[in-house]
Amino acid sequence: MTVEHPVLAGRHIRLEPLDQSHIDGLAAAQAGDGSLYQWSAVPQGRAALASYVDAALAARDAGSALPFATVRMADGAVLGSTRLFNLDRWAWPQGHARHGGRGPDICEIGYTWLGAAAVRTAANTEAKLLLLTHAFDTWNALCVCFHTDARNLRSRAALERIGGQFEGVLRSHRMASDHIARDSWRYSIVAAEWPQVKQRLVRFLDRT
Repeated sequence: MTVEHPVLAGRHIRLEPLDQSHIDGLAAAQAGDGSLYQWSAVPQGRAALASYVDAALAARDAGSALPFATVRMADGAVLGSTRLFNLDRWAWPQGHARHGGRGPDICEIGYTWLGAAAVRTAANTEAKLLLLTHAFDTWNALCVCFHTDARNLRSRAALERIGGQFEGVLRSHRMASDHIARDSWRYSIVAAEWPQVKQRLVRFLDRT
């Protein structure tokens, strides 16, 4: 499946298609407090980040992901990365209204991390708004889901704050950042919920 990979621009940040030119900026962003990434598999060091970007681009080329660098609008600083992935277009029958749709029917948002300077700023909220707007308003997606380590209380609270609906726990779902089989809490937003979620995200941004 070929999916357009645009720049998604907001007021505070823009999401640029991730490539090797972002590696040095990513390295600068993740340097410092490693405790930020206790529950996220964020590569440490330039060599690991280069491999991370190469893997992200391979997923893009395979049609399964759109990886982005999170860039501050004010000065062009790279703040971190995020991704639309597990892109899934269903095999709608010929003649169905969704046959040959503009993009995936469902997808996931993840691989999200920010450097210390961007934590508790508008960056994460606006990134979620940009990604969800692209999924629901451009692709006309039916559902966007999120998975987070069951131990990651901050991430769980953030997803509930924006209106993600808790669906349940997937046991031994993925390898955790500390290399164990983690349980994942699954959240989702469906198309019917998107207008209310969008309004909530816009309100949060207006307060910043």
